[in-house]
Amino acid sequence: MVILWVNLVVVYIASFFSRHLATPVTIGGGPVWYKPNKWLAAIVMATFVMIAGLRNNIGDTFFYMYSYTLSDFTWEKVKAEKDIGFGILQMILKSFTQDPQLLIFITALVTNVLIVYVLYKYSRLFEVSIYIYITSGLYIVSMNGVRQFLASAIVFAATKYLFAGSWQKYFLVVAFASTFHESALILIPIYFIVRRKAWTSSTFVLLFLAVMLILGYNVLSDAIFAAIADTHYSEYKEFQEGGANVIRVAVGAVPLIFAYLGRHKLREIFPHGDYVVNMSLLNFIVMAVATQNWIFARFTIYFGLYNVILMSWVISLFVKRQQKFIYYAIIGFYLIYFYYENVVTLHIFYTSDYLKF
Repeated sequence: MVILWVNLVVVYIASFFSRHLATPVTIGGGPVWYKPNKWLAAIVMATFVMIAGLRNNIGDTFFYMYSYTLSDFTWEKVKAEKDIGFGILQMILKSFTQDPQLLIFITALVTNVLIVYVLYKYSRLFEVSIYIYITSGLYIVSMNGVRQFLASAIVFAATKYLFAGSWQKYFLVVAFASTFHESALILIPIYFIVRRKAWTSSTFVLLFLAVMLILGYNVLSDAIFAAIADTHYSEYKEFQEGGANVIRVAVGAVPLIFAYLGRHKLREIFPHGDYVVNMSLLNFIVMAVATQNWIFARFTIYFGLYNVILMSWVISLFVKRQQKFIYYAIIGFYLIYFYYENVVTLHIFYTSDYLKF
């Protein structure tokens, strides 16, 4: 776990100074925007990639490495798999080396570079987004759900198409991402749900449906699992390991509460804020449903990154004299949560053949 604490300190400091050495730019004659220093942002990317890419444990990392070592990736085998893109990737990598560390490194490289790039581009406070990416648990999850987080990062990189309403380009990216994990296809109907004003009647309909799903889970679960019967998640129908931690649900609700209270100001300072809020709302809804069965929490991989963006704008919703207090409150709150989830609850430890502390 020491290396993960070191990672938190290094990337926070680099991203903090990246923002403080930002370059002012004006987009389309609008308000001045401060672009974080790209070289310090590159240090953030490199640190994330090095630590995630050189690991040999956490979550299902071992099984990916084991499968890579044993499997013979022929075209016949690749075409027989559902996620053909991931199979082709492994086939290409194995033509160069038998060492599975390359697979882990390449997936970590693509995943973290894409995520940091989008956070760099759309966050109000870059270091807050980077900090919450780690302390909310998403960075560690990226080392667990390798294929799904890779697919999520690819779609996340298409955020500009979501904001611009360019559905053709967005769908093409989603289709490509689905070759790494087919669950990415859920983002096609999601596109039409989130491309609307936040906190309207449709917002409260979604919240009402979430409550109904939770209260009627035992009745509705058969229908839910029938809907995902042909996906990677169908096998989890028989699992009885309880639901997601309610504290995770509460943490996911925090940025939404602030976004609702400051909804009018958010629209003024962040033109795309409604879409980010809607994605964050879906993250909360899915996590709430996951309290009944933990497997649904895996779908938050596609929405949780928008919570990270939203939280970086929350501080600006407060009056000037309160912003410093809120900033430090967020830092402290998420640090406690990070310690609770990864040290107290999950007992996360990090091992590597290359990085030893």
